[in-house]
Amino acid sequence: MNVREAKQITFEWISQFSTTHTSFHSAYLAGSITELNELDELSVSSDVDVFIVVDSDPVPPKPGKIRTSGVCLDVTYLPWSVVSHADSALRSYHLANSLKKNTILLDPTGELQHVQSFVESQFFKRNGVEARCEDAFSRIRNNLNTIPSHQTWAEQVTGWLFATGVMTHVLLVADLRNPTVRLRYLKVKDMLQYYELDHVYMDLLTVLGCQHLGPTKITLHLERLEETFDAAASVAKTPLFFSTDLTKEAKAISIQGSRELIQEGHHHEAIFWMVATYARCHQVFALDAPHLLSMKGFNELLHDLGITGRTDLDQRVNEVREYLPKLRKHAEHIMSLNPAIQDN
Repeated sequence: MNVREAKQITFEWISQFSTTHTSFHSAYLAGSITELNELDELSVSSDVDVFIVVDSDPVPPKPGKIRTSGVCLDVTYLPWSVVSHADSALRSYHLANSLKKNTILLDPTGELQHVQSFVESQFFKRNGVEARCEDAFSRIRNNLNTIPSHQTWAEQVTGWLFATGVMTHVLLVADLRNPTVRLRYLKVKDMLQYYELDHVYMDLLTVLGCQHLGPTKITLHLERLEETFDAAASVAKTPLFFSTDLTKEAKAISIQGSRELIQEGHHHEAIFWMVATYARCHQVFALDAPHLLSMKGFNELLHDLGITGRTDLDQRVNEVREYLPKLRKHAEHIMSLNPAIQDN
């Protein structure tokens, strides 16, 4: 299926959705599909990110992955109160990247179009780029500051992991690129190679802890992850915001997507989402099947990343904090190299 066909299916789905939900305000596409050409083939390991803006706050639980006519949608709700302030949207690195060009699916009032047009007109200004980088830095610090020891081990690891992973977003945002989720390390690798900053990418891998792991070892970890994934999918009952990411339908993205990266020679780039998926499986086990917490694959992968307990995790948190000043200098350097960034 090509991108044009996937977009049409998505539009038909959202049109039907809008007629049955009274709080519907508007909807737009986000993520990797917005970077592709209309005739590009959509990978089976890709989903289509759809943001539905609603006139309610708080918003309903995230619907997550929904399969329709051969397309896997990943649906997220946003309150209009968050999107409605155009300047705030411009300074938010996730919102701004999604709204930098018109990917609106449905906008009955025209209000979203107003915000989108403003973001598009200001997206390349230096002060906006700097503000979005600062937004990413804030997310790193917030993740690092919210890892209390009373959380489950999987939740603690998740806090460290996403703080570490957002370091890639700082650099991608500095270069006006899509701060993608699952493929963040692959995208930042390509970008840093373009600028001949390979040493910076090695720093990111070192902070993550996977720089010494080869494809054979990572493939073995993926095999163990697949067993864990299948177990979690079979026992999951408690609703979680990522529940639809741990289903048989979503396996093509979490497992096959990682396998494709390894086969293509991007084994280090598979690690981030492998750890994230492992942690989610163990959060399911903690709630719905405590006896499965004994599955060893998660801790074996963490061990290979240099993390055997809370002391190691605290050390890795400190390493992220210590690297942030260097990360800021790298981001500023990248901004200076990108000719598309305009003076204020």
